[in-house]
Amino acid sequence: MTDSHDVRRIALSLPETVEKLAWGMPTFRVAGKMFVTIPDDETSFAVRCPMIERQELIAAEPAKFWVPSHEASSHWVRVRLAALDDQAELGDIIVDSWRQAAPPRLLEEFSPTA
Repeated sequence: MTDSHDVRRIALSLPETVEKLAWGMPTFRVAGKMFVTIPDDETSFAVRCPMIERQELIAAEPAKFWVPSHEASSHWVRVRLAALDDQAELGDIIVDSWRQAAPPRLLEEFSPTA
């Protein structure tokens, strides 16, 4: 089973990622742009997600993906750690979010190993 330590490990393995405390929770950033947060209870994490894709994810797998009401207008989605299939799925989700925040020069050089 995956947990918040796995989220942290994978996020920090990505090029030029830094961890920064914000709003009382760990956030992970590349080039100053946030791409992962771990809320207080550590049972889920949040990632960047285009609005159209977010709605599709939630409709397809509501036990896995959700959005709290206060984040409804954002481009973020929450992921329940207990609902993930494996570490590979966790890595794919985090890498996808990182790619949305990373500058082009990093994207050109990056080959996933998460």
